Amino acid sequence: MGSPPTRYRCAAESLLRRFRRDGALPRMHPLVDLGNALSLGYAVPVAVLDLARIAGDLTVRPATGTETYLTLGGDAEHPEPGELVFADAAGHAHSRRWTHRQSGASAVRTETAEVLMVIEAMHDDGPRVVPRMLTELAAALTEEWGAPARTALLTPEAPAFAAPAARPA
Repeated sequence: MGSPPTRYRCAAESLLRRFRRDGALPRMHPLVDLGNALSLGYAVPVAVLDLARIAGDLTVRPATGTETYLTLGGDAEHPEPGELVFADAAGHAHSRRWTHRQSGASAVRTETAEVLMVIEAMHDDGPRVVPRMLTELAAALTEEWGAPARTALLTPEAPAFAAPAARPA
């Protein structure tokens, strides 16, 4: 992606390094904790996004530089042109450098009702690993919370996933 790999580590690598350093991860939200457990277990980035905080479709694309990215600390930034982001229809970047950082704008909160969990595996073993992760994720959601789960594996031949329309709270 053109980013220095030691300066901008992917989310899974950062999570693994933090876990190795601290011996544990802070508890955040049950769904974020589930995503972190999957990420640690497979060394693959997992994002957990609050669907109600995403305007329209979410697209992985190069940034124009006009998008607004809200850090987890609440600061607004603008991704560099060409940097890969998850962007919505309102011009919000919900991630930076594809797998590097998730935005505070779509972070899961206690009032979150529906989430989009994204597993990102671009390595050679990704086509084998991601389906296993999706199976584990769907099973955990059903067994632990009785929550319905829909999964899809995006490929160049099938590049889209239609999330259900948000239900009124």
